[in-house]
Amino acid sequence: MLRLAVLVSGGGTNLQALIDAIASGSIQNAEIAAVISNKKDAYALERAKKHGIRGICVSPKDYESREAFHQALAETLDGVQAGLVVLAGYLVILPEIIIQKYRNRIINIHPSLIPSFCGAGCYGLKVHELALKRGVRVTGATVHFVDEGTDTGPIILQKAVEVKQGDTPEILQRRVMEEAEWHILPEAVHLIANGKARVEDGRVVIG
Repeated sequence: MLRLAVLVSGGGTNLQALIDAIASGSIQNAEIAAVISNKKDAYALERAKKHGIRGICVSPKDYESREAFHQALAETLDGVQAGLVVLAGYLVILPEIIIQKYRNRIINIHPSLIPSFCGAGCYGLKVHELALKRGVRVTGATVHFVDEGTDTGPIILQKAVEVKQGDTPEILQRRVMEEAEWHILPEAVHLIANGKARVEDGRVVIG
């Protein structure tokens, strides 16, 4: 059984998608060992509590240095025996010590079709603002493994979403979540938990 540590900074809608997928059997051979947030008031922690999942806050504000925070986060992941770290709207850059220790065992969901609208500063609503400003007809979401770069790790799954006339960033954000994120993140976890997604020569092989 693959133990998941789900890292979230906000409401946790992708966390809820994982919880629902495990409950329905869409994700097999995996369980959420803990939900970890950098914010004490993150609603994701409340979601975890409602479903009997351990919720932990590891906030940079509680440590005298960034290094101390990074060490505490690493120790927390070790403590819950995480087999896969899932970044589900986690707005903190992971340090190299964690990326190296969990090489090809950290995944992230990004609300665009990488390599479009990604990289430093591209997160949350900003991604959809940029997509609309550029006038793209199709956007989507990407699940990828995390490496030392920003949104540069090997891509696991992508799903396209149509951009419609009259879309606002908020409307587009919701459609991308509903039509792409909430589907491909659970699917990626299921593939990994069942040995069907692996990295070879810097690319993901599925099957």
